[in-house]
Amino acid sequence: MGITIAPFDAANPSAIDEAYRIGVAVGKADVPDLPPFCRQRFTGAVRHPMPGTVRLWALARLDGVPAGYLALDLPQLDNTDNSDVELVVHPAYRRRGVGRALHEHGLRLLRERGRKRVIAVTVSALPGGVARPKAGDAFAAAMGARPALAEVRRRLDADRLDLAALDGLAAEARAHATGYRIVRWRGDTPEEYAADVAYLDGRLMADAPLGDLEWEPEQVDVERLRGTERALDARGRRRYHHAAVHEASGRVVAWTLVDLGPNADWHAYQQITIVDPAHRGHRLGLLVKIENLRYVLDHEPALRSIDTWNAAENGHMVGINEQLGFRPVDAWTDWQLTI
Repeated sequence: MGITIAPFDAANPSAIDEAYRIGVAVGKADVPDLPPFCRQRFTGAVRHPMPGTVRLWALARLDGVPAGYLALDLPQLDNTDNSDVELVVHPAYRRRGVGRALHEHGLRLLRERGRKRVIAVTVSALPGGVARPKAGDAFAAAMGARPALAEVRRRLDADRLDLAALDGLAAEARAHATGYRIVRWRGDTPEEYAADVAYLDGRLMADAPLGDLEWEPEQVDVERLRGTERALDARGRRRYHHAAVHEASGRVVAWTLVDLGPNADWHAYQQITIVDPAHRGHRLGLLVKIENLRYVLDHEPALRSIDTWNAAENGHMVGINEQLGFRPVDAWTDWQLTI
């Protein structure tokens, strides 16, 4: 029978289940220290794509057996020349042409839709770090992609958190943050903060180091923010936020987010931390991260590990995370291919 590839969508639960099982096997083989591949997160991604994005799915079978899947994200509101790709091959069926077939299938879809670039992420080992497979980097290079951004994943071990040091850092940050008050919430953003949080969210791709990635700042408004929240709800993500409000203007000028999934109460992701450029220099990023760390640990007693990713060249945020106790685990590379 060879390799066959067929599209699937939310109306095909059996294909969703087959792709999910491939994801489970890949997670166990490639990044076993991350939480198990989450069924609710995966099915939520199929049924509830992020707002402003069209997602195309395809399942590959090798001699009739599910062997890999492809997910293509096509932004519709910005970055309309670009696409993100997730190309996954079951460890038992690698080096048998499945990845190349999925890659060629994806390129056909992207050319039909006028896309010019595709971006994918791979994991690899750091020098002296935990072992990671080399297949992802090798495959991306063989397909003609080039490494565009180097990132490092760092992990905070909650059991080794130095609370006294954290208190000292927070006190020092507060001394620089006069004229600002700290607010917090869980889940969806309160309406009074929504416009400011949407603005900060949209700034991320303008402010964060992107290396050689060709990616435009994203257009985020309250409607898109609410759509993202609905999509995260569908994935079962529990979200904890802290923000700094500039008292003179009443605006949210710094914001951070930590979230957890429904299948691993021991693990969380440190997501966005951003400060409006006009309000930098007041230690607001450090302060909201410390307060949010306390917040999530108070509400999630089983939480033991928090992972975060930073561009290797983002020295400022890396420095903050190192102060808090995050330590390097592995390397991640954003690859970009011009179609």
